[in-house]
Amino acid sequence: MVARGEIARFWSLESLHLVSSDGGTEPSALVDDNGSEEDLSYEDLCQASPRYLQPGGEQLAINELISDGNVVCAEALWDHVTMDDQELGFKAGDVIQVLEASNKDWWWGRSEDKEAWFPASFVRLRVNQEELSENSSSTRSAEQDEEASQSRHRHCENKQQMRTNVIREIMDTERVYIKHLRDICEGYLRQCRKHTGMFTVAQLATIFGNIEDIYKFQRKFLKDLEKQYNKEEPHLSEIGSCFLQNQEGFAIYSEYCNNHPGACLELANLMKQGKYRHFFEACRLLQQMIDIAIDGFLLTPVQKICKYPLQLAELLKYTTQEHGDYSNIKAAYEAMKNVACLINERKRKLESIDKIARWQVSIVGWEGLDILDRSSELIHSGELTKITKQGKSQQRMFFLFDHQLVSCKKDLLRRDMLYYKGRLDMDEMELVDLGDGRDKDCNLSVKNAFKLVSRTTDEVYLFCAKKQEDKARWLQACADERRRVQEDQEMGMEISENQKKLAMLNAQKTGHGKSKGYNRCPVAPPHQSLHPIHQRHITMPTSVPQQQVFGLAEPKRKPSLFWHTFNRLTPFRK
Repeated sequence: MVARGEIARFWSLESLHLVSSDGGTEPSALVDDNGSEEDLSYEDLCQASPRYLQPGGEQLAINELISDGNVVCAEALWDHVTMDDQELGFKAGDVIQVLEASNKDWWWGRSEDKEAWFPASFVRLRVNQEELSENSSSTRSAEQDEEASQSRHRHCENKQQMRTNVIREIMDTERVYIKHLRDICEGYLRQCRKHTGMFTVAQLATIFGNIEDIYKFQRKFLKDLEKQYNKEEPHLSEIGSCFLQNQEGFAIYSEYCNNHPGACLELANLMKQGKYRHFFEACRLLQQMIDIAIDGFLLTPVQKICKYPLQLAELLKYTTQEHGDYSNIKAAYEAMKNVACLINERKRKLESIDKIARWQVSIVGWEGLDILDRSSELIHSGELTKITKQGKSQQRMFFLFDHQLVSCKKDLLRRDMLYYKGRLDMDEMELVDLGDGRDKDCNLSVKNAFKLVSRTTDEVYLFCAKKQEDKARWLQACADERRRVQEDQEMGMEISENQKKLAMLNAQKTGHGKSKGYNRCPVAPPHQSLHPIHQRHITMPTSVPQQQVFGLAEPKRKPSLFWHTFNRLTPFRK
């Protein structure tokens, strides 16, 4: 921690005078912590002391509840994929029982009979904690069944209170979130703009993205919520329409989430210098912000957009079909799921295009348009034998992207080198599965074969796999390619031309001064093995980029040997 006197020497207090964006002073969204914390439930603690709603700040409430013998549950915001036995793996939406939370970054919990550590930033606490105890035991005696029946009866009677708890949590977290956004914009961004010698316009755009647009949007959204909030009887509040009316506005989070990995990288580089660490700490102290570093604050919008579907799902659980807000809450839940899914898909594609661009640069003799002009993800790759019209066999490496199938040839001596040989437009092709035997088009006996037929020219392209299972994978991959193209069209999934150009420029800079294909192995970009959109987890970020997004928020882990082993097994190595 930087001493306040040291910060004061950095610049005077007057140079950091903070005012609201309206020119005046805005009332704080947080109330003072004057209430007693004894014998309070989690939701009472949240109401009495909003510090429990701060990012990573729930551990005090959790440990108090656990020490009193209560069962405390959290819901996963994102997938946590781990290869370490000491870490707890889970998927978005899974329920984890929190057993110990003395560390603000890593908690100890149980999921599916396994106990291990997990990152606290990947979960949110459930508002109504009492429901797990009713279902925690699968074997009950008759007396326990009676008690359970009475408990369920009480649960029905308390359903209004349950809904009240969720409504209050939504309102409280929204007010706290507005406070965090205001602190970012006024406590950090505004002061950074004053110090032009320390920050360029480009740096600030990278670090803060469109945070001001999000702040403006969320203020309007909170006003809409406040209008629908019934203070006297919160369970009667009808807030579903607020989400539906603003669902298009939530799309602005896509830009912020896509930009966030770059923001983490830029911030990490600046933090290597003491003057920047002192500057940001001074901003935090003089804005009277909670004791969380700037990277923690910048993470809150990413976390927030993931929380909405979980909050709405919980609200829907306690909203009866007779309730006036039931249909709107149900629609709002689906809408926010789609928003989170769309953001997740865009983020995944942005991460994918950088790898694809580097792959293209490594291919020797590339011709024609860049692969990114039409494609944004690699779906499948492998060796196939291509049969020409003359009946000749050509062994080729094929890479199936969305919209395109690219053909390459391995070097006879350097098998880790690939030469570009052509591509097919998958939008014009029809896939035909062939049985083993003689093919009438080529008048050849084939095995494990399939062909692509052009709808415009009727030209036939015949391919043979080495094994039946290889053929099956190619047939499935071709079907996946068509499905994903359709999904992207339905979701309006597009990568901007500037993002594509930037990816290619970065890839070319990386390969500058090197002979293509000779000084590095053209490792294929990773396949995007995902389920259909409606079956995918709402994961922001996805399992692979988590390490990048949370590079500043999570403890650093020991390097895994997995990727080293994986690279050795790549098909381009000898």
